[in-house]
Amino acid sequence: MADAARGLMFFLRDLPDLDMIAGFGPATGGADPDAILSQLNALRDASLRLRRIERFLSSHGFSQAQFLTIMVIVREPGRDALSPAEIAARLDVSRPVLSKMLVTMERNGLVTRLADKTDGRRSEISPTTEGRARFDALLPGYFEALMSPLPQT
Repeated sequence: MADAARGLMFFLRDLPDLDMIAGFGPATGGADPDAILSQLNALRDASLRLRRIERFLSSHGFSQAQFLTIMVIVREPGRDALSPAEIAARLDVSRPVLSKMLVTMERNGLVTRLADKTDGRRSEISPTTEGRARFDALLPGYFEALMSPLPQT
């Protein structure tokens, strides 16, 4: 997905019914209308969950991207830091987008940039004590937002 489109989320509140889907005929590639409707429901549910998570995190001063940046670092066994390239790859974002976000996270005291131990031209990103504490404090609410039942639509 292009970085320009990231962050944009569209929500189809009223899904088409089976007759409407069947009316699209050949455009569906012969897919079963029930299967199409099932996928549309899954997309809507994912959208609702992402919105819920984003609201929760933003109410605590985090974006989802910042939260996930710390998550990909702390989940690495035996490591306490990752290079910006490793973080960008794990988050599927471009290096320039990540670089801008890391500057903000550094300024807000969430992460620190360390010189690479083997190559001084490279750096590694590590959560600060405050960044890790805030991340840990948000985990229960994050998982609650992820797992709690969605409203019936």
